[in-house]
Amino acid sequence: MSSSAASGRPAAMASVQSMLRRPHASYHLVLGATFILLGLGLIMVLSASSVNSLRISGNSYEVFVRQLAFAVLGLVALWTAVKMPLGVIRKFSGLLLAIVVMLILLTFSPLGIEVNGNRNWLPVAPGLRLQPSEFAKLALVLWMSHMFASRHKQITGFRGMVPMAAIAIGVSGLVVVQKDLGTALILLAITMGMLWVAGLSMKLVVAALVVLAGTLAFFVQSAPHRMSRLTSFWDPMADPEGSGYQVVKAMMGLARGGFWGLGLGNSRQKWGALPEAHTDFILAIIGEELGLMGCLVVLGLFVLIGYAGVRIVMRSEDMFARYLAAGITLWLMTQAVVNIGMVLKLLPVIGVPLPMISYGGSSLLVTMAALGLLANCAKTEPGAHEALNVTKKPKSKKLQKQRA
Repeated sequence: MSSSAASGRPAAMASVQSMLRRPHASYHLVLGATFILLGLGLIMVLSASSVNSLRISGNSYEVFVRQLAFAVLGLVALWTAVKMPLGVIRKFSGLLLAIVVMLILLTFSPLGIEVNGNRNWLPVAPGLRLQPSEFAKLALVLWMSHMFASRHKQITGFRGMVPMAAIAIGVSGLVVVQKDLGTALILLAITMGMLWVAGLSMKLVVAALVVLAGTLAFFVQSAPHRMSRLTSFWDPMADPEGSGYQVVKAMMGLARGGFWGLGLGNSRQKWGALPEAHTDFILAIIGEELGLMGCLVVLGLFVLIGYAGVRIVMRSEDMFARYLAAGITLWLMTQAVVNIGMVLKLLPVIGVPLPMISYGGSSLLVTMAALGLLANCAKTEPGAHEALNVTKKPKSKKLQKQRA
């Protein structure tokens, strides 16, 4: 190794450490990772869905255009979430949760639309549907953050957490009745994680997880399609043309991609072999087209968001911001881990999208709003708000001089 390369490493490390010492580093990490994930997700949705879109509608861009439209709405939601004062957001957290619960209840009315056995959609416009359970994730995190921050000094044990836990479990139960077990598990994971952050002992967390595992086992064995997914997880090759078909095709795509991939747009699995390649199993297409390097980039971006989230929780002086950052980080990291584990055959297939990457308007919109709130929470770190204002002022002064 040359001396210049050896001396370059300490310099690079020093530069990274200097950047992380800046009070607004978390803010830039969250937004930077978000925009990269958004761009990568749009590119991969176009690539993964183009063949199927052409076959069904004669337009290769149909799915991509819908995702792009929600991405534009998501940018508006993200900008609003970054700019709006956290106090205003906190004030309406209870109302937002009530509205989301009402929308979930509407899915049980004649307005509800059933897709793949899950009755969790509402019509918004011709060809456009909304999934209220996706918005329940953000609404639940906001409301629980408000309640924990309001009662921070009064919560001394599990009894003080019972009201929040009961309502959160009730919302999750409604999603279970919709037969959307994947989203319900994410909601329960958010609930358990936030209870632990609020001070619930590890013994009670473990006991709750045991009860949750038993409840999960009951719902799995009560539905034949869920049982088949579980058995295919243990041995997908036992039924490669049936319950194990999707997992086997995903593994084939990842294997073909190797380290560098076959090249963007060159996936073979998206030509009908891998069902719904642009949704829950889009990571398999990334692995096939962009290889292991592409998958590592995706993983690295989620690690950056997770690191920034933990940093905000540890550094923020605002209790609501701390709980909110913890809830959003737990939600997005849990969902990403579950989806990646599902594609890599480390977890059973439960139908959970990869945040910011998988196709799905409701998921993309609410995730971008959540990441905007996470960036907003980053502004409550010591010195962050002042540092961000300082970086904006020189630009405005330069513009004034140029105009003069």
